[in-house]
Order: sequence, then C-alpha cells, then structure tokens
Amino acid sequence: MEIDKIVNVVKNRTPSILGLGDFKRFSILLPLLKKDNEVHILFEVRSSQLRRQPGEICFPGGKMDSSDKDEKHTAIRETMEELGIKESAITDVSPLDFFVSPFGTIIYPFVGLINNPDEIHPNPGEVGEVFTVPLSFFQANPPQIFKVNFHVEPEENFPFNDIIGGENYKWQVRGMDECFYYYEDRVIWGLTAGILKHFLEVIEKP
Repeated sequence: MEIDKIVNVVKNRTPSILGLGDFKRFSILLPLLKKDNEVHILFEVRSSQLRRQPGEICFPGGKMDSSDKDEKHTAIRETMEELGIKESAITDVSPLDFFVSPFGTIIYPFVGLINNPDEIHPNPGEVGEVFTVPLSFFQANPPQIFKVNFHVEPEENFPFNDIIGGENYKWQVRGMDECFYYYEDRVIWGLTAGILKHFLEVIEKP
C-alpha cells in the first residue's frame, strides 16, 4: 500500500473507542419528578423473576437494540417499557458522562423529567416496585465509598518467557470505587449509585 493512501485513510476516519464493536452498550435514565412540591428521584426494584440481579435497586434502562436510532432513544424506550408510560410523559432528556466499565460494557446515562407520575404502571416482568427519594436527601447525605481491587491472573499457558520480567512482570493493577447510599431500609449501590453521584456532582458544580 502506498504511503499517501495510508495517510488519507487515517486522516479521513473518525476516531472512536478501540474495540467498540466488542462492547455491549446500555442506556439508563435517571428520572426526576415533582412530588409534594419537591424534586424526587425515581428508582426501580428489579423483579425477583429476573435472572440477573433480581431485587436490586436500579434506574430504568437496558441494552441498545439494532432498531434504536441512538443511545437517547434506548433510554427513553426502556423507560417507557419498564414504567408503562407514554413517550410524551418523558421530557427534557439530557446526557451525563458515559461510562466504560471493566466488564466489557459502555453505559450511557441520561437525566429526564417524568410528567404525570400517577400514570406509572410498572411492568411486573421487569420491575418489582418503584419508589422515590427526595433529591435533598442525597444532597445532604454523601455516599459511603469502598474500594474494589482487581487482580491480574494470566492464563496457564501465558508466554512469560517472551516478556521482560517473566513471571515477576510488574502488572499495572487498578481499583474501582463502589458507592453506597442508605435511605431508610434501601441500599443503593453499584452502577446506580455511581451514576447518582456523578449527577449530583454535575448539578452542584459551581
């Protein structure tokens, strides 16, 4: 291949995330609503019938379908399906920072308003119950944060003899913060708590 052709190919492409095609992509909506003249955040409790993470607290959301035109559309569609509401009931949807997890997924979180919350009829196959928490509670009660450390474990036939340092190679090991919010008898943690913490930082930023 000629060098000019190589230069043009590289120059005219749009950069993305390396290995993007191998990632599973999910969108999530952090729902805001008015209740008793105060801003509340809505949470779901995952149905006990679900295979993955039954009974855990989360936001509406799910995996992108090939028919979804973009990440925002996924977040709205999943919220409609899980809460049993019309698209017109979800307004002012805006993106937060997306998150690339160490487990091969990319999470695209959004914030949106839920109008007419009395019309919510959760899908029992996915949602065990819904509840709301005043925004002011989270603003007054920061999360407890704990560290999760990841360890490198090469497979049995890894070619240590081909790298400098061999079996004593100094692998770069990383950790991840896990946030925990405690509200009454509810424990909000994991990805949901991480997105919530990020949202609070965004709205409280000077």
